[in-house]
Amino acid sequence: MEASNFEKQISFIKEIDKLKYIQRKTSLFNSTRNENDAEHSWHLAMMALVMSEQSNEKVDLLKVIKMLLIHDIVEIDAGDTFLFDTKKDHNNTEEELKAAKRIFGLLPEDQAKELIAIWEEFEAAETAEAKFAKAMDRLAPMMQNDSNDGGTWKEFNVPYETVIEKKEKIKEGSEAAWGYGKGLIDKFYQK
Repeated sequence: MEASNFEKQISFIKEIDKLKYIQRKTSLFNSTRNENDAEHSWHLAMMALVMSEQSNEKVDLLKVIKMLLIHDIVEIDAGDTFLFDTKKDHNNTEEELKAAKRIFGLLPEDQAKELIAIWEEFEAAETAEAKFAKAMDRLAPMMQNDSNDGGTWKEFNVPYETVIEKKEKIKEGSEAAWGYGKGLIDKFYQK
């Protein structure tokens, strides 16, 4: 007998609890404790909620929040790849797509299709919503690094040019966020 929609949804909810165990390289604000993916996703959703007016274009806020809440769920299977990793490409989309299909596939078919499509839209970063969501995703760790005397930039000796190259895409979603973020980068590297 096939599982009901309710049973499938419960199965998915149980599975995504694993997101709380995926540790990121970035530490919490003014802390030495690394954040986990669930904390990161929640914080980004809150950032989008309060900063949506900073988007370069008008966005569907609910869609942006959905993107930010689900964008890292694939890391349950694929793991977290540090943006400045020099050994593994941060765009490991094939591995992540396989994870998206497995994890979102626990849901009823219509929900699975919706969440996979939203995740793929985020990854492609072509719509206003995806560009703004990506801007929030890139800005938050910069703010954390600023509060932790350089954080991962200092810990992994990341060159200024590399940080700029990886982070300047923020301006595609929010010129205001990029202006602020660039200021954080410049402040740290001028020390």
